[in-house]
Order: sequence, then C-alpha cells, then structure tokens
Amino acid sequence: MMEVEERPMRPALLRGWRCRCPNCGAGPMLHSYLKVNDTCAVCGEELHHHRADDGPAYLTILIVGHIMAPLMLYVFTEWRPDPMILATLFSVSTVGLSLWLLPRLKGVIVAIQWAKRMHGFGRMAVQQ
Repeated sequence: MMEVEERPMRPALLRGWRCRCPNCGAGPMLHSYLKVNDTCAVCGEELHHHRADDGPAYLTILIVGHIMAPLMLYVFTEWRPDPMILATLFSVSTVGLSLWLLPRLKGVIVAIQWAKRMHGFGRMAVQQ
C-alpha cells in the first residue's frame, strides 16, 4: 500500500473560512452565494464530493443566537430603547450577521471534510 500524505487541518480551515480551495488556497471554493465549485480553477482539486448539507445553517443559527440574545438583553436592560428601534436594530443585525457567516461556515465544513478525507475527498491508496 502507498502511504497517504496527511492533510493539515488548520490551513484547510483558514482557507475554507476565506471561501478558498482547501488544497491550494488560491482558487475560489464558491461560485455563487453557496454553490461549491465542482473543481478548483487553480489546482484542479475535485470539490464536488462535499456533503455540507444543513451543517452550515445550523452552525450559523447557533453562533448568531449566542451572540445576539445576550447582546439584546444587555442593550434592553442598559438603555431601554423603544421596542420598534430594538426590534429593527436586532432584526437587521441578525440577518446581516447570518448572511456574512453562512458562506464562511460552508467553506469551513467543506475544508474539514477535505482535510479528514471524508465523502470521497481521499481516495484510498491503491495496492501496487
């Protein structure tokens, strides 16, 4: 059996966060808001194996909820703004943060799968 080289997790995660190819870091991973390219335009790495599915959405909800809920409580108890101002401010902030996080978290999920050789990203070594 041929030895399979290890893929470092940290660089892959950072590249995924920047929505770049987890292999080379130069090619774009996404070609529309959340659509993953089939292959990297720079290094040719196949990216169509990914199975991100609903993971990025769940992580986005988890992170945004844990940021906005305590912040809303703090703002309400500290300054007591008008309810419409509070609702408008936090609605816009929640949507904005969610839209910013979602593609980055999708890139991270795809990068984890690539680094761990999950779902076809790492073909098994061929016997010689």
